Amino acid sequence: MDPDFPFWLRASHLINFFLIGLLLRSGWEILSSMPRLWWSNDSAPGKEWLKFTKTELPKEEGVYTSLMDEKSLSPMIALPGRENIGLGRHWHALASSLWLLNGLIYIILLFATGLWRRIIPTSWDVFPEAWESLKIYAGFGVPSIEHFQPYDALQMLGYTFVIFVLAPLMMLTGISMSPAVRSRFPGYVKFWGGHQGARSIHFICMVLMTGFIIMHVGLVFLVHPEYNLSHMIWGATDTARAGQAFVIAIATIVVVVASWIALSYWSLSDRVRTHKFLVNATEPIRRYGLNWMKPRMSRQNAYTEKDISEFHWTNGLPPTEDESPEWLKYRSNDWEDWRLEVGGDLNGEKIELSLDDLKALPKAEYIAIHTCMQGWSATSKWTGVRLVDVLDTLGPRPEGARYVMVTSHGLAQKMYDNRPREPFYAVLDLEMLNEEDTILAYERNGNPLEEHLGAPLRLRVESQHGYKMVKWVKAVEWIADYAEVGDGRGGTREDSAMQAFNGRI
Repeated sequence: MDPDFPFWLRASHLINFFLIGLLLRSGWEILSSMPRLWWSNDSAPGKEWLKFTKTELPKEEGVYTSLMDEKSLSPMIALPGRENIGLGRHWHALASSLWLLNGLIYIILLFATGLWRRIIPTSWDVFPEAWESLKIYAGFGVPSIEHFQPYDALQMLGYTFVIFVLAPLMMLTGISMSPAVRSRFPGYVKFWGGHQGARSIHFICMVLMTGFIIMHVGLVFLVHPEYNLSHMIWGATDTARAGQAFVIAIATIVVVVASWIALSYWSLSDRVRTHKFLVNATEPIRRYGLNWMKPRMSRQNAYTEKDISEFHWTNGLPPTEDESPEWLKYRSNDWEDWRLEVGGDLNGEKIELSLDDLKALPKAEYIAIHTCMQGWSATSKWTGVRLVDVLDTLGPRPEGARYVMVTSHGLAQKMYDNRPREPFYAVLDLEMLNEEDTILAYERNGNPLEEHLGAPLRLRVESQHGYKMVKWVKAVEWIADYAEVGDGRGGTREDSAMQAFNGRI
């Protein structure tokens, strides 16, 4: 057997092909939930540099939600498809972690065995040689086999770019879109042009990677396939068995593509089961990779008044008469009769706090970027009171209280099983509760909180995506276990198999 094509090399390529398919298809699912790309962090209407929708956005805030902009992709294309961004994000997190692991093993073995020399150019002669190869390909010709040792100069440059530039760039921009990274290392996110800059660069990298995969696989069958396929399948130059190698290669591609599609339909056949599987599979990623990244108060200095956005998307419209007549009654008298319910059965008591009561507590204020798991973002100055200070009005934390539940006057936008919409709620663990910028906000940009953004009071948890930040807050209470609330998964979005509890990915 030719030692230049060892088993580990061929196996890592096959694994990479499978995983990159999961990455791309789940990425398309994420993109379909917000089919617009910006360079500016306010994600304002008309500022998109690219969009995959004909819908024109209204200039007025609060009349068009991001879910209205979501597109449904077929499970044949996306993972899993059919407007399931939560599952898509879970698949993306799992696939990217496995892809990174496979890539690290590949790089280590590449250098340990000395095979890096056939990929990384060691002479400037590679550039004129690559130009000659490019001219041959442009003329629909094929360089002679002597050019391949085992790769020609153009391939070497292409592989070096993809392995050592494009793939790392995808990883670096990908992690910068994590709320945990954003809240802990805001300077790193600003380096990429903010959330939208990172998102746009990530998209461009995805297009380049998709093009490379298509071209790479295509050229295997078009340029000296008797050698390429023998190397891929047998690990040696065995042109006598090139026909068998062709059949095996085609069959392998068919099986991999079929498995991509099968995973989509498997995911959609039981979303709750899939959600549970993916949450468990990605839990080590959150626990050891992201959960240690706690927000730092010093990060507030990263954003100034100049960063504040002119436009702010929303996800969900204010409660209607059918959903919450009490909220409309409170709104009609400018919130004078509105009260925040604090406490519950675990406390054995319940108190009510007015807006004036909340404003009498120590004030918390900062500028932060709000990100939605769909992809849009906006920067605002939030003013309110720390949630832990509100709960302290009840006295010491009750024995057995391990979580805080925040409930909204509003209802969920939709339930995954099409049952009647339920009151929106989110559960926070003690770590999230005690973060410095976990607050109940009553002002934005120095003005009373807007109705479409959660008036009179909304939750802010800057280490999380927006789905965790309950709008139109009605009540906060200590609970022992979120398994006893709703469907037992830690929030309305989680109950709808949309996201993981403590979703720092």
